[in-house]
Amino acid sequence: MCGIVGYVSNKKESYINEMVKEIKHRGPDDSGVYVDSLNSNTHIHLAHARLSIQDLSKLGHQPFISDCENYVIVYNGEVYNFKEIQKELKSLGYKFRSNSDTEVILYAYKEFGMKCVDKFIGMFAFTIYDIKKEKLFLIRDRAGVKPLYYYVGEESFLFASEIKALSIHPEFQKTINREIISYYFQFGYIPAPHTIYKNCYKLKPGHYMVYDLNTKQYSTYNYWNVTEFYNKEQIQKSEKEIIDELETLLIDAFKLRMVSDVPVGVFLSGGYDSSTVTALLQKNTKEKINTFTIGFNEKEFNEADDAKRVADYLGTHHTEYYCTPNDMLELLDELSYYWDEPFADDSALPTMIVSNLARKDVTVALSADGGDEVFFGYSKYFAIEKIERLKKSKIKSMILKILVNSLNESSVLFLNSLLPKSKRQSNIVEKFKKFKSMINFDNLEDIFISASSQVDATYLDKVLIDGAFKDFDKVSFGEFKNIKHLDNINQMMLIDYKTFMVDDVLCKVDRATMSISLEGREPLLDHRIVEYMARVPSALKYKNNNGKYLLREVLSRYIPKDMTDKQKAGFTVPLKDWLLDELKDRAIYSLDSKLLREDNIIKESYLNDIKNDLLKGKVDKPIFIWMIIIYVMWKEKWNL
Repeated sequence: MCGIVGYVSNKKESYINEMVKEIKHRGPDDSGVYVDSLNSNTHIHLAHARLSIQDLSKLGHQPFISDCENYVIVYNGEVYNFKEIQKELKSLGYKFRSNSDTEVILYAYKEFGMKCVDKFIGMFAFTIYDIKKEKLFLIRDRAGVKPLYYYVGEESFLFASEIKALSIHPEFQKTINREIISYYFQFGYIPAPHTIYKNCYKLKPGHYMVYDLNTKQYSTYNYWNVTEFYNKEQIQKSEKEIIDELETLLIDAFKLRMVSDVPVGVFLSGGYDSSTVTALLQKNTKEKINTFTIGFNEKEFNEADDAKRVADYLGTHHTEYYCTPNDMLELLDELSYYWDEPFADDSALPTMIVSNLARKDVTVALSADGGDEVFFGYSKYFAIEKIERLKKSKIKSMILKILVNSLNESSVLFLNSLLPKSKRQSNIVEKFKKFKSMINFDNLEDIFISASSQVDATYLDKVLIDGAFKDFDKVSFGEFKNIKHLDNINQMMLIDYKTFMVDDVLCKVDRATMSISLEGREPLLDHRIVEYMARVPSALKYKNNNGKYLLREVLSRYIPKDMTDKQKAGFTVPLKDWLLDELKDRAIYSLDSKLLREDNIIKESYLNDIKNDLLKGKVDKPIFIWMIIIYVMWKEKWNL
């Protein structure tokens, strides 16, 4: 895992060294720079910050130049099956001077052109400078595990693993993209291909860009699209056959992610996803796997006990740490630096802590992200499925609305407490509010967007300055209109795979792990798994009112079912409690901030109402206040 940066400009400049220093946390072990001039007004600058994982010798140094000196690459990520591809290239006469996947990628491109990417199993973002063709090729992996940003200036074209590296270049203008602000305040992140800045973009997953050094024009191409696999004919096999094939596929994907010349560990929460990764790896190796868990003293947020039971059963080398609110709040000021944009997923804080814990013992950590989107795991999916079924009966639908609208927070908490422990929901009040909003919509798209919103759209329409609330359909959810032929289950999974998973979940894990030079790997996002699961009948994705049915069945071959059958808590933080205590002063300061009020985005009357309620000990929308805190911190950090 590393960091890359580069630019093409009309002048031969000296900014590249400062730009790569800005992302040294991504690659502290080594760095390199390459500069070339195509002509008097076209100058290419490439740089790389290296975290040594494969071939720890100097032979893995980047930028990597081919023997014929016609190709140069800067690369971030891992291609796990590189030895297999290397063997094929050797049979074609290629000779290798290193043991790194970087050299394999470069010669695969030389031999196969952009079709080379079809051979890669892994996570990657890289740029190849093809000197003969006088073009740059920028490529991002299928799922979007690795980030790649670019900025289009009048005299320069810039690209990097993180925006902060781009911002060093004097042509980078920190002009806020106001068109996208309302999306942040609704969902908590900025969706691809947009960023918070004008003229700055994310290269979308499964895409590559060709930049012509002569014309200074670029085009993007979609080389892989998960929608194609959802559109294919469904697998016609028995349940057991599908489970057997899935298990084989999972084992191979997980084993590939253990390929490394440095120590590897696993983030273990005790849930289905991380337990499956841990179980299949531990059962297929003689060595003890390193597993890492963080716990919370608040029982409703704690999963450490579940993780320890799984670790003890499997016999891993397990490390756990119970974190306090202070542990997380001490990291608060780092969020704006490492994430570059306003990013309001509060689970970023515990993710940073577990990454720090793992980094003491390993350089690579496997995370089980993507399991919800690939195997149908989010609670919002189950709620929407139930709503859609009830809607088929007008009487049942009407009764549901009457019942839900008659409940208050106290009654919801009481009813939740009556459920068996394994069925109790964490964050039940917020989930109830979402459910209450969802049942008032008539079509799947509106219900799904409501369920995916951190802050209700109708509330934002009131509190944001007139005209500030934009049509999010044009930003991220437009694909709904192209997939209406799919059933509800597949539509929801597909949309989340392309939106929330990429720009929230994967962004969170990349920044948290890279902040302390830890390589994070995502075994459940092996493209072969989602290609297979996309074709599995939905009846096997959600069966007996259980999500992740197939993953559960695979896991039950390794761990007793009662060990993992529980409600998911996730890395949730007690945000409301913090706002009334440790974060109260910060919240008041942010609501009063001149930076926020002069932005003219949120109506002052609402900012005053929120502040006055907070002073009285009342917090109605904690996540919205959190978003404001993050936004103000971000503006202060980057002098905006």
